[in-house]
Amino acid sequence: MADSWKVTLPCTRAEAETLAGDLPALATLDSPPVLMTSEADADRPDHWRLDAYFEARPTEGDLTLLRQLVPSAAEADPLVEPVADEDWVTVSQQGMQPIRAGRFFVHTPEHRDQAAGERAPLEIGAGRAFGTGHHETTTGCLLALERLRASGASVANVLDLGTGSGLLAFAALNLWRSARAAASDIDPIAIEVAAENAAANGIPLGRARGRLELVVATGLDHPRLKARAPYDLIIANILAGPLIELAPSIAAALEPGGRVILAGLLDHQADKVAAAYRRERMMVEASRTRGDWPTLVMRKRAPRTWQTFSRKSKG
Repeated sequence: MADSWKVTLPCTRAEAETLAGDLPALATLDSPPVLMTSEADADRPDHWRLDAYFEARPTEGDLTLLRQLVPSAAEADPLVEPVADEDWVTVSQQGMQPIRAGRFFVHTPEHRDQAAGERAPLEIGAGRAFGTGHHETTTGCLLALERLRASGASVANVLDLGTGSGLLAFAALNLWRSARAAASDIDPIAIEVAAENAAANGIPLGRARGRLELVVATGLDHPRLKARAPYDLIIANILAGPLIELAPSIAAALEPGGRVILAGLLDHQADKVAAAYRRERMMVEASRTRGDWPTLVMRKRAPRTWQTFSRKSKG
């Protein structure tokens, strides 16, 4: 019995380009597939194919999701077949080219030689966790972090919520080297991967300043994350639904004046996400969109202060 299954669908080149890197829409699945795209016919440049690799036989729901990712295949019959077991995540990511996001140069070990002389190289191995830097959501967060640093923002206590590969936590420590930093994820494998990537980037683990504490946690409901609060910066690159659900706890974990970087949401979801945080006395400080993926920076308002004014009586 095969351990892996492959689903093949036709797609256009434009659709294939949208599937490069991390896809937050797949993060809702317990075992998301690994996606690979390729040119199906050199003589027909717009004819591409999508191969999706699953750990188990895909369900009808899985097939529906794939069709939603490539609308041109809405009426196509997918080819579903068993294949030899393989680490398809590693296979798919080995060919990823480095990306630049401001000062950051994000690369895999295969492109380590290209990182020489770069201002802020970050090595993320082809592996099992979300957050390689190749999706607009992650790139948007990297650029938001750099803009905060350029504006003179002081960050002493940061949390990367839903860290995946650890990339955004590493970037924050690169910008604010004396900060206390934590990174959490609901997936224990992601935390294992983040630890491996931290070692590859020379980032020490621990609770002291300049070190990174890794925590397996659901949301902010964990003793260590509560003990480290309040934060002056939280990064949350997840999905719109969890971002809305977590708005009260994220706002409560921020100190007055603290910021949260929100990503993983689509353009049409931005207003609803922002509204959830406005209800928690937060305001939009910045909003930038890459493709269909906005990145919001929201800031917690200071508590209201009441002053007593005395009226001078007119003589």
